[in-house]
Amino acid sequence: METGSYSIISAVVAVAVTASLWRVMNWLWVRPKRLERYLRSQGFDGRPYRFLKGDMKEALEMLKEAKSRQLDISDDAALRVFPFPRHTVKTYGKKSFTWFGPVPRVNIMNPEHIKEVLTKIDDYPKSRPNPLLRLLATGIASYNGEKWARHRRILNPAFHQEKLKLMVPVFYGSCKEIVDEWERAVKSNETDSCELDVWPCLQSMTCDVISRTAFGSSYKEGTRIFELLREMTFLVMQIARQVYIPGWRFVPTKLNTRMKQAHKEIQEATQEIINKREKAMRMGEVVSNNDLLGLLMESNNSSGKNGNMTLEDVIEECKLFYFAGQETTSTVLVWTMILLSKYPVWQERARQEVLHVFGTDIVSATPLDSSGLSQLKTMTMILHEVMRLYPPIMQLTRAIERETKMGDFVLPTGIQVALPTILVHKDPEIWGSDAGEFNPERFVDGISKATKNPNQQGAYFPFGWGPRICIGQNFALMEAKMALAIILKRFSFELAPSYAHAPSTEAPILQPQFGARLILHKL
Repeated sequence: METGSYSIISAVVAVAVTASLWRVMNWLWVRPKRLERYLRSQGFDGRPYRFLKGDMKEALEMLKEAKSRQLDISDDAALRVFPFPRHTVKTYGKKSFTWFGPVPRVNIMNPEHIKEVLTKIDDYPKSRPNPLLRLLATGIASYNGEKWARHRRILNPAFHQEKLKLMVPVFYGSCKEIVDEWERAVKSNETDSCELDVWPCLQSMTCDVISRTAFGSSYKEGTRIFELLREMTFLVMQIARQVYIPGWRFVPTKLNTRMKQAHKEIQEATQEIINKREKAMRMGEVVSNNDLLGLLMESNNSSGKNGNMTLEDVIEECKLFYFAGQETTSTVLVWTMILLSKYPVWQERARQEVLHVFGTDIVSATPLDSSGLSQLKTMTMILHEVMRLYPPIMQLTRAIERETKMGDFVLPTGIQVALPTILVHKDPEIWGSDAGEFNPERFVDGISKATKNPNQQGAYFPFGWGPRICIGQNFALMEAKMALAIILKRFSFELAPSYAHAPSTEAPILQPQFGARLILHKL
């Protein structure tokens, strides 16, 4: 009897081990090779799959080599920040794929297909990232299905145009503080000019705006959160360049441990801000619910079955707003100032427009109004062109969770589709022979007519597109216009001799690696 029991146990163990080994081999070899054959049969091309790492080794080596070089402003930023995908498209064509570990990523560069991916959000859901990456920020940007729809409904009122108008004085105050500092630095020189790295200043300004509009607080209360988020972005980039191995996040490596510790500290800091607001409400203090936190807490206290957020949801949305709101606006501003330094004709055109709309007394006790900002057409053209050449996010990815037909081919379950924004935005077949040049004039009749063939709606998507378009895009553009209007009135600026053009993705957002050293001239 005992011998029979041991035999049964041994057989069960053997079956379990065999099944586990098969699952591993299927994940690491059988399935990738099957998907590769299928993609080639559909007309896609790329490098053959290599065990476990796929193309990641070559991609990292190419990125390391590219980072050792500086570029001229007229060069394609993708040469330095997106070299392997760019090389793949040039070598294998637009219907190509790369290997992110054992998972193939199909490049989608046809505007009609991009539009389809960004419109049919149930067919092309957000990819599920490494669980450690989700520690940086989840929120509405990473949810799918009903949870995404519920959060979008709750958050929409915070970014309504009427609500944004109420934020204009906050934008004005934060921008003016930074520009006042620049003016003091310029006045300290006898030449009425000074050399300054504007990048950290713009980051501080957008941090202050986010703190005030999200929490009704000063920048100082959010300083620690920003510091931790910045640290986590660099850790996230290290993790993102590694093959995801299920369960690896539980191994107490130095990287894993620090990610979890920083995440905990951010949770506690955000919780403290929330507790402070709740205490003020309990004490009967008049607390405005016009900011993001007030809106989220109101939802959190809702008794509706499907209308509320959990406390954890509130914290995650606050973290996302802190990270995405600050990083996006500051990078758009810094690249705009760099390009306007390189192209002074456009700088002067923008300045004359600001003076025409607001008059010469733009810096006064009365902040600029939203109706005036909406009249800055030249500035809008410039911002669109900057985000075409330097999109904050270089690539969007989506998952294929069931066999999906796209155009004349079929995408199999288990792959990802990649929408390489930085490549699509500079495709000569879409934008013309001057696709690599800074030419805001292409947007004179709006986004829909900026391409060679009008109404290619999937050709321009710095904030995404369709139902999932960035909820904060109008917030970011209004803040950017406010800052530029104040800066252009007070200063002219040019690139300093010490400026080094080095676009970088050390953080997920496209940023200047060595800052942005400009020479400011007082007007």
